[in-house]
Amino acid sequence: MERNNSIVLPPSYGKMITILSIDGGGIRGLIPATILNFLESELQKLDGEDARIADYFDVVAGTSTGGLVTAMLTTPNKDNRPLFSAKDISDFYMTHCPKIFPQKKFPLFRYTRKIIKALAGPKYDGKYLHGLIRQKLGDKKMHQTLTNVVIPTFDIKNLQPTVFSSFRVRHNPCYDALLSDVCIGTSAAPTFLPAHYFETKDEFGQTREFNLIDGGMAANNPTLLAVCEVTNQIKKANPDFFPVKPVDYGRFLVISLGTGTSKAELKYNAHTAAKWGLLNWLTSGGTTPIINVFSQASADMVDLHLSGVFQSLHSEDYYLRIQDDTLHGTVSSVDVATKKNLARLVTVGEGLLKERVSRVNLDSGRFEASNNETNEEALRRVAKLLSEEKRLRQETLNNGLA
Repeated sequence: MERNNSIVLPPSYGKMITILSIDGGGIRGLIPATILNFLESELQKLDGEDARIADYFDVVAGTSTGGLVTAMLTTPNKDNRPLFSAKDISDFYMTHCPKIFPQKKFPLFRYTRKIIKALAGPKYDGKYLHGLIRQKLGDKKMHQTLTNVVIPTFDIKNLQPTVFSSFRVRHNPCYDALLSDVCIGTSAAPTFLPAHYFETKDEFGQTREFNLIDGGMAANNPTLLAVCEVTNQIKKANPDFFPVKPVDYGRFLVISLGTGTSKAELKYNAHTAAKWGLLNWLTSGGTTPIINVFSQASADMVDLHLSGVFQSLHSEDYYLRIQDDTLHGTVSSVDVATKKNLARLVTVGEGLLKERVSRVNLDSGRFEASNNETNEEALRRVAKLLSEEKRLRQETLNNGLA
């Protein structure tokens, strides 16, 4: 199956492979949405108001809420342009999150109700979210995205990750699912939203079933997964990708956007956790420890690996991870969708732009400010690189030099 509507010329026409990755995190998707809005505005200053994020990246990857953002950025409208601009995404969250995650009117009983819900079933039925996704994405399928996408899920029946990737779709039509089904599947966070079942058929009529839960169970930070999908194409000698030497990570330009964490606030310790049973692991101190552990370990190990590789090969300027691990209170939640809290998340994203670029300390594993460049300045620098790469590819095509 060939892609026939890509708006991005392949890397073989240029010098770099460009990757954008967006973590999972529920309503905290407003944080990367705010950052993407800034990046897209910088691209528009360089290339005109019609410039869109999807015009510049060879791969856009996203998990859970990041998977939904990925689909919104890359699904075509009737004019074969992205369905959503970056600025539209923040408005989408502000408008719909209060209905996706309706808040109870009696906060004194919220904690008790949360425990009961954790025992009886998912906290939310997902009906509004599912209907909204199907309405917005319609009948569009994986092969129709405007650039390559990578969206991880986890198949609970097979107990293994299921990765929906544009590259895999071409060789295995069973993965050519409706984007709405993929987004519902990757966002089905355990205890919050119900698991999702659907089927696809290949050209021979063979049925493939999917029993999916949150992609964060496989890769809450999908950056490394996106890199692996690309390197696998290079290994297979896909003509869209130029050969890359083993140590040439400078040919990759990677932006990885986190949704924030609350590491500084969480009060878990071995003495307390040693006494926990199932209920405590599901809900303790107003959080869900077992999910926090899985998602944090997944995201941090990816950053640790990629930071180590890019730093050791002196290519750290080509890997930009923007993350805030100092969230606290309701702003660190995935579902407290009050207007006040959603506005705070936008403020967090805006504040991150002013912070200095941070990188993981390879010894301590902690995120630390590394130089005098702010995230805002780094994104302006990256925007110029993306614009130059796009122009180079077009010039190569025009001159017939690919």
